[in-house]
Amino acid sequence: MAAETYIHNGPLVIGAGLAGLSVALNTAPHKTLVLAPVALGVACSSAWAQGGIAAALSDEDSPEAHARDTIAAGAGIVDELAAKTLTEMGPETVRKLNELGAPFDHNADGDFVLNREAAHGLARVARVGGDLAGKAILEAVVNAALNAKHIEIWEPAFALGLITSHEGDVIGAVVQHGERRVHVFAQAVIMASGGSGGLFAVTTNPANLRGEGMAMAALAGATIADPEFVQFHPTGLKFGLDPAPLATEALRGEGATLVDKDGVRFAFEDHPDGELAPRDIVARAVHKANASGRGAYLDCREAIGDHFPAEFPTVFASCMAQGIDPRTMPLPVAPAAHYHMGGIATDIFGHTSLKGLYAAGECASTGVHGANRLASNSLLEAAAFGERVGETAITELRTPDPANAVIPEVPPQMAGADILRLREAMSLQAGLVRDAKGLGELLGLIEELENRYPGALPLVSARLIVVSALQRKESRGSHYRSDYPLPSAAAKRTFTSWTHVRAPQGEFA
Repeated sequence: MAAETYIHNGPLVIGAGLAGLSVALNTAPHKTLVLAPVALGVACSSAWAQGGIAAALSDEDSPEAHARDTIAAGAGIVDELAAKTLTEMGPETVRKLNELGAPFDHNADGDFVLNREAAHGLARVARVGGDLAGKAILEAVVNAALNAKHIEIWEPAFALGLITSHEGDVIGAVVQHGERRVHVFAQAVIMASGGSGGLFAVTTNPANLRGEGMAMAALAGATIADPEFVQFHPTGLKFGLDPAPLATEALRGEGATLVDKDGVRFAFEDHPDGELAPRDIVARAVHKANASGRGAYLDCREAIGDHFPAEFPTVFASCMAQGIDPRTMPLPVAPAAHYHMGGIATDIFGHTSLKGLYAAGECASTGVHGANRLASNSLLEAAAFGERVGETAITELRTPDPANAVIPEVPPQMAGADILRLREAMSLQAGLVRDAKGLGELLGLIEELENRYPGALPLVSARLIVVSALQRKESRGSHYRSDYPLPSAAAKRTFTSWTHVRAPQGEFA
C-alpha cells in the first residue's frame, strides 16, 4: 500500500482514552492531532473503569497519606517523587474533571461521596453513579475535546510504528487512517495507547489492547520499565466472557465478602485485612480457592442487597444478563488481567529516553505504581499526568525533517488462532503464578510465532513481559514466582530494551 505524507505542525497524540484526551486538552493553542482507533469513548480501558478516582478530598485525608498508601501498595519499588507528584495533583484534578462535567456523586452538603477500596487507609475514592466513574468521566472529557478548536481527531486511526530521524529522535508515526496509509510527521509524539490486558485470555480490558504502544516504542529504541508487573484484578466475574466483566473493588469496600462454596471467608487466611488487602494478595487468594476446588464467590447479599441496581448498575446488569441476581446469589469470581504497571519508561513530565517521544497513561511507566497499583490510582494518573505531559510537550516542539526520516517496516498482523494461542499461554504461564519452566515454554512459543510474524507488535510486548519475568528471580507485588516465593533483599525496578530482551533465551535460564 502506497503511503501518503502528512506534515502536522503540532503534537501528535496516539490514543484517545482519558490519558490521550487529557494530553490534547492541555496543548492549546497548538493544533493537536489525535488518533482514535475506534469511536471516542468506546473500547478503551478508561471507559470501563468502575471504582472511581482516588484523591485526598476529605478533611481527614491528605496527599501525604495518599502517597504513603501508594508507596506501601507498590511493594518497595515505587518512585516516591512520582507518587508525591500524583497525589498532590489529585484533589485539583478531580475538581477540574467535576467542573468539566463529570457527574461525581455528592453528599447533601456538596462534598464528594468517597468510597474505601483495598489498601487505602481511609475512604478517598470519588465515584460516579456507584460504578460508572470511567464511563462518565471519559464522556465529559470527550465532549470537551470535541468542542476544543485546537484538537483534530482522526477516527478510526491507529499507529503502526514510530518514524525516527537518523539520529534516533522520534519525528512521527506510520498511521492507518481508514483505508489510507499515512506517514505523519509531527513536532512532538505522545504515546497514550493504553495497556496490554488483551495479551491474556482472561482480562477485564478491551481485548484489542495488547501493548502495541510499548512495542512500537521499544522497536524505536526506547527504554522500557517494569514490564513483568501485570496486575490481576481479584474479582473478574467468572462467566466465560471475553473480556471478563468486572466486579468493582468498591463492592468489597462496602462490605461484600469473598467466600468459598461452604461460606468460609478465605481471604483472611492470607492477610489480616482479608478482602481489603492489596490486590496481588487478594487475587492469589481467589486463584488458590478456585484451584483447590473450594471455589471463589463474592457475596454481596448482606452488604448491598436490594440497593444493588441503584448503587452498582454496571455490575448488576452484567450479572442479570447471565441469569445471576447479585441481590440473592453469590457471584463466581476469578482473577483477570487488569492493569500493566510496566510500560515506556518516563519521568513525571512524560519524557521517554527518545527525544520527541512522550508517553502518558497505562502505556507509560513513571514508577508511581511500583509492583502493584493502588486501587483507583489509574484514572488519576491518566488525567493528572496527561495534563502535565500536554503542557510539557508544547514547550519543546521541534520541526521534523521528512528528508531525514527512518520509516519502520509495517508489522505483520497475526491470525486470530495464533493470537488466541498466545493469550491462553500468557494467562497460563505468565499469569498470577509463574515459574522458570512455564516462562521458558512460553518464550519458546513466542519465538515460534516470531518466525511466522517477525516484528508483530503483540509478540514484542509479550517478549518484553516474559523475559523480564524470567530475569526477576523473586516474588514482589503482582509478580509471583513459585520457584522464588520470597522477595529479594534489594528492591529494584527493571529497565530494559528491545535489544536486551532479544538476547538468546539461555541467558535467562
